[in-house]
Amino acid sequence: MAPVSQELEPPANPARFSQDWSSEYRQHFALSPTISTRDRDGVQKTFSGLLKLLFPGGGASRDEVEELLTLAVEGRKRVKDQLMRIDSTYPDVKFAFADQNGREVQVKTLEEREHPRWYHRRAAEESREQTIANPGAPSVSPRAAAEQLPMTTEPAHSNGTSGSGPKEDHITFPENQKGVSFDGLFGPWLDGASEITLTDPYIRVYHQMRNLMELLEVIALRKPDGEEVSFKLITAPDPEDLARQEGYLEQIHDGIAPLGVNFVWEFDEANIIHARHIVTDTGWKILLDRGIDVFQRVELNNGFSPASRHQRFRRVKAFELTYLKNA
Repeated sequence: MAPVSQELEPPANPARFSQDWSSEYRQHFALSPTISTRDRDGVQKTFSGLLKLLFPGGGASRDEVEELLTLAVEGRKRVKDQLMRIDSTYPDVKFAFADQNGREVQVKTLEEREHPRWYHRRAAEESREQTIANPGAPSVSPRAAAEQLPMTTEPAHSNGTSGSGPKEDHITFPENQKGVSFDGLFGPWLDGASEITLTDPYIRVYHQMRNLMELLEVIALRKPDGEEVSFKLITAPDPEDLARQEGYLEQIHDGIAPLGVNFVWEFDEANIIHARHIVTDTGWKILLDRGIDVFQRVELNNGFSPASRHQRFRRVKAFELTYLKNA
């Protein structure tokens, strides 16, 4: 049988692929002036390629442009970070961009977010050795020193707490980041509360119930001995298996009650709740981008998997949190 010839459809806008779209982001964002011409060219070429591949017909929104620009800057940052490990004489570079309102987005790699203490360790150690060998030589650069400051695998969380306690903040987490736990996300903001309300319409299946139980365990571990905390869940009934959902909630109630946490729940029968948040009687309100379902799936029934026992070993989905304090 003779092969059937098929004509490939031409792209919607063939001229677009021969054009340079590396400056498309400039109507929304401006790169940091510390980025060198070579690094800037690398960022812009990568951005142009991504834009052509993902939006061949144009029409990328501002948020989509920001996401592509972030990926392009991160790619170039990875190259520059490796070069700086080889040659510490490279000047400091701030891989960031700002929008028209002055909001700055500082780009970090996933490894840098997960292991801020170790990410620039080799460069710091080499600089320290050079300083010891040659006391008159310049000390570690400000950038390298700044990179060594974080001492936790949850750097975003430390931004929301200080020596005087938790504060208002907005933090974001990229897809696949590790080192995140409910204790770091919520613990300091829930301390001292005697009444806590979680509103999340999607507490239905097993892994969501497991997340809820782990949040209650954090509260039980952090509260003073002898004190009790009332925790109320407002969620939507499971239209597929309400009996299973209620069974899970009853087990959670029975399991956490001996630890001094009084757990109750309320179903939103009208199915009108959409926002997800935690509210405390101490005045804190935590806006939950994805509710408490922030972890990627793991084998929770595997007792030999560290990720099934400790949240910090799990990867997360991309999500955001906003901490607000009522006056």
